[in-house]
Amino acid sequence: MSSKIRVLLVDDSPIALGVLKKLLEPARDIEVVGTARHGREGLELIASTRPTVVVTDYHMPVMNGAEFIRQVLADHPLPILVVSSTLRRDESATSVALLEAGAVDLFPKPYLALEADFERVSQEFIGKVRTASRATVFRRHRRPDAAHRIAPPAPAGTPVATSWNATRLIAIGASTGGPQALGTILPSLPRTLPAPVVCVQHISSGFTAGLVEWLNQKCALAVKVAEDGERALPGTIYFPPCEIHLELEPSGRLSYSKADPVQGHRPSVTHLFHSVARVLGPKAAGVLLTGMGEDGASGLLAMARAGAYTIAQDEASSVVFGMPKVAIELGAARETLPPERIGPRLIALCAGT
Repeated sequence: MSSKIRVLLVDDSPIALGVLKKLLEPARDIEVVGTARHGREGLELIASTRPTVVVTDYHMPVMNGAEFIRQVLADHPLPILVVSSTLRRDESATSVALLEAGAVDLFPKPYLALEADFERVSQEFIGKVRTASRATVFRRHRRPDAAHRIAPPAPAGTPVATSWNATRLIAIGASTGGPQALGTILPSLPRTLPAPVVCVQHISSGFTAGLVEWLNQKCALAVKVAEDGERALPGTIYFPPCEIHLELEPSGRLSYSKADPVQGHRPSVTHLFHSVARVLGPKAAGVLLTGMGEDGASGLLAMARAGAYTIAQDEASSVVFGMPKVAIELGAARETLPPERIGPRLIALCAGT
């Protein structure tokens, strides 16, 4: 019999703690082993409760979520799930920044009575906890921001696109652990990049605006939520809105789709990648980053078969080596790289060198 996922809940609100415990009750493989009212108490409980996953609020007295995450990851290799408000855009952006600090994922804080929607919210929360329990957690030390370091050159002999095949659009997909990787790759791209970048990041509903705002503070390129029918232009990074697929049209415009979820996801990485393969073929580059499951793997294969340059994140740097692993097994990835080397590769592809 496999051991249960042991969860420590940290929140200053007794009501919130009660709601979170109730949401996890239907899962027989999950056990709440402790509750804490603030980060300092949470740190004290880790040794005695031995949690598999820590679930924490952001705004707390004594020690807030940010400091708690820093201390946990400096001393304990534990996956952390942040439960946070999505009602205020500034708080949403701050919560996304906690992912760069090392939290595994976000979940919107349930404020209202859940009777009408309890089953859906419960299953989503349980799914987040299960995914977090499988995450690879990297011990964090104080060091310069990796997103602003120059990456080493690619090994000699690594194939790149030729000048007649210079990349005209970059498509990127990510799930769990994706914001950390995007926070390294996207800020490394220069304002003069001659290709638009279109990204799909699996993230809980309500956090997309915060993700965009957080990246805008870090990137030379403009970052925005794509509008239906908007032309994809160089100098801009586009994300789909919540719960909507994004696809590339032959006209070069981005369009919305309410088609069924693909492998449980809408927006879907595979949906985007297939459209890019159809429209641009060898004139595109596809990147599949860390994440649970296999969304994007078959789409990356379609891009590869159409002649696009394809990259998967390597296992050593992936928080969850699921999506890129499947892509590699399918033969969809021409290269396997860590995030700090993906940005320089994309710059070279766009230059045709």
